[in-house]
Parts: sequence; structure tokens; C-alpha cells
Amino acid sequence: MRFLSYISNMTKNLDNLGLKSIADDYDLFFIDLWGVIHNGISLYKHSIEVLDNLSTAKKDFILLTNAPRPNENVVDFLKKIGLKKYFDNVFTSGEAAQKYLSSELGKRKFFHIGPPRDFDLFKNIKKNNVLNIEDADYLLCTGLFDDYENDLNYYKNLLSNHISKKMICTNPDLIVDRGEEREYCAGSVAKSFEEIKGRVVYFGKPHPPVYSMSTNVKNKKVLCIGDNLNTDIKGANIQSFDSLLITNGIHRKEILEIEFSQVLKKYEVNVNYTQKILKW
Repeated sequence: MRFLSYISNMTKNLDNLGLKSIADDYDLFFIDLWGVIHNGISLYKHSIEVLDNLSTAKKDFILLTNAPRPNENVVDFLKKIGLKKYFDNVFTSGEAAQKYLSSELGKRKFFHIGPPRDFDLFKNIKKNNVLNIEDADYLLCTGLFDDYENDLNYYKNLLSNHISKKMICTNPDLIVDRGEEREYCAGSVAKSFEEIKGRVVYFGKPHPPVYSMSTNVKNKKVLCIGDNLNTDIKGANIQSFDSLLITNGIHRKEILEIEFSQVLKKYEVNVNYTQKILKW
């Protein structure tokens, strides 16, 4: 408790100073998309200004997202909501998983758990997708079925006789806010599978491979920016990168209701900086 209070006291708020006050201290920025750059419906103007300023300052940044789809799909979505550039900076957990699925699992059969919009993830191995879970060698979880978006018990029942099969989870996020609506993500299904003693291999933050797969991090001073303590911030901690938490994101209610040091204790993380919204 005393240690975490110390951590909280050492966390610096940048609401008045802006990101520009520390930007020169870093060579590389990992910036989350959902909850930082957009809310699932529209872009945040101030965040785009941050990207523009980082680009002007010739700072490297990766828009690193736990989207369970290839880079190109997320780029298409960003274009639809108004982003005009920085598409080459996007890297998704789905892109990382796709490389693994193609190279490591070869011709093995899988059962897909997730919505049709994620089908592009496995377009190169589509012939290996089976419709009967009994025929699968492994499970590929990208999200929840459209008909069972709010019922995690459905997945426990579906998977209870298949805990010997390995699950590949392409989005470790538990929840996400789409506008004002909160939704479960693939990570919640994976967690339910682990609760019944299933084994899960994760792709995406906070798990280390996604960082080095997206860019060269060697000998660089790195800042990770995100709104999720479980993924963005924990991933930074695991990698010994500095972190900036966007407090008006997924944890805004917790942060308002209890002392910040207690929030850090709950998630077992350290945060270097906070901002309510990402601003230059």
C-alpha cells in the first residue's frame, strides 16, 4: 500500500503541460487507437494534432491496436471515420496473429469464435476453418458471435468439452467502449476458457512479441500511450517502457470513484504520466 501510494505520487499529470513537455525525451511512441485516437465512431481532434506534431518533430510512432484483423482492415475503418494519413504506422494484433497462423499452424484445422467481420484474418488459411468444433485441432478466437455478444456463459458451455484444444486469442482486451456502449472483446472469451482450465496463446498487448513485430525497439527510449491498464500500461511495464494513461478512457469510472493509487494496485501496474485526453 505504501509503495503504491509512492508510485501514485510519482505519476505526473500532463493535462496542463501537454505531451509536448516530454516528447523530446522519447525516440518511439506506441499509441493505442481505440480510446485514444477514436471512440469506435469518430476521431478525437486533439489526438490527430498530436500525431501531426510528432510527425513534424520526426518522431517515430506506431498506432498499435489489439484489433483482431489485418492492418489493411483497420486502415479502411480509419479512412471511413476521417483519418487522412499515417496508415503505414498502423499495426494490429491481428496482423501479428496472421503471421503466426500461416507459418506455425500450417494445415491444422480450426474452429473460429467471432463475428464475420473478422474473416479476413484467416483468408489465407480459410480452407482449414471447420464449422463443427469437434473436428477442430485448435480454437481461433477473434471476438464473440453476433448472437451471443453479452453471454459469456454460452462460451464456457460451448468450450467445456474442448479444453484439450489450444485457443489462439487475437485480441487480449476484455472490454471496449464503442461510443457510450460497453462491449466484450475476445479477451473475455479467452479468460472464460482459462477459468475452465483451457490454454490460451495471446497476440497483442500486453504480450511482448507484438512490440518487436511492429517495429525495431532496440536501444530506443519508448513511451506507450493508452487507456487500458490491462493491456497498454501492463505491456509497457513488462517491456520496461514508460507509459502515459489516458484517464477518460476505459477506466474513467474507476478513477473517479476510488483513489488512483488503489486503481494501480488493483491492476498491479505503474504509470509514469496521465492525461484526461491525448493533447499536444
